[in-house]
Amino acid sequence: MKVLLFTGLGALLFAYYWDDNFDPTRLRGARVLLTGASAGVGEELAYHYARLGSHLVLTAPTEALLQKVVGNCRKLGAPKVFYIAADMASSEAPEHVVQFALDKLGGLDYLVLNHMGSTPAGMRVRSAQTTRWLMQVNFLSYVQLTSRALPSLTDSKGSLVVVSSLLGRVPASFSIPYSAAKFALDGFFGSLRRELDVQDVNVAVTLGVSRARTAPGPQAALAVIRGGATRASGVFYPWRLHLLCLLRGWLPRPPAWFVRQDLNVSAAAAA
Repeated sequence: MKVLLFTGLGALLFAYYWDDNFDPTRLRGARVLLTGASAGVGEELAYHYARLGSHLVLTAPTEALLQKVVGNCRKLGAPKVFYIAADMASSEAPEHVVQFALDKLGGLDYLVLNHMGSTPAGMRVRSAQTTRWLMQVNFLSYVQLTSRALPSLTDSKGSLVVVSSLLGRVPASFSIPYSAAKFALDGFFGSLRRELDVQDVNVAVTLGVSRARTAPGPQAALAVIRGGATRASGVFYPWRLHLLCLLRGWLPRPPAWFVRQDLNVSAAAAA
């Protein structure tokens, strides 16, 4: 029975993600603000949008890395591409970034939130200071960016695309503050989607879920772009992560040996 259940769920998910009505021409000329654009999936998102002919504003903390990505985007065909270096640990940065994008592009069709912060060197993983810092970078800055951009997205009937993590759906050991911030993203944007629906505001909210160890940048980025362009409520890359999220309730507290194996932590080290 379990095999049949897994097979059936897999077939349904495959059919759902295969038939997504993705039309690349919809992104030609689209005005996109992309955060976390200097490396990883964010860099690949920038390159895909550039190939598709979107107008871009890119942001990340390091100017030199942004300049490299901007140059590559221009070579790939982006008609307009601007950058602004900004550290989302600063509470002033999000509003400044959105205003810069509005000034350069005249409005927004897509707000793609992809930046993230890991625990800074010297901070204790479970300290209140670490949690506060991570919540600002990985959650509160997302709220601030969204709040400032929402009027423009409402005017354009645009899309909010939020790149999150499996740790925002399934808790794991040794990632308490990071996982808390990702769970907050899931709750905030899930609630926002419902509020917009109730208010008849035509702004799509797409939440992407990936697992870094199994998500090659170009493919994961394309999955996120397809989901945003088709106004899907959720994107899972690889798609089997959706099964893990659906089945989370079956194993709410996995055995310690399983956790250690998954994280490659020895029993002695865990003790």
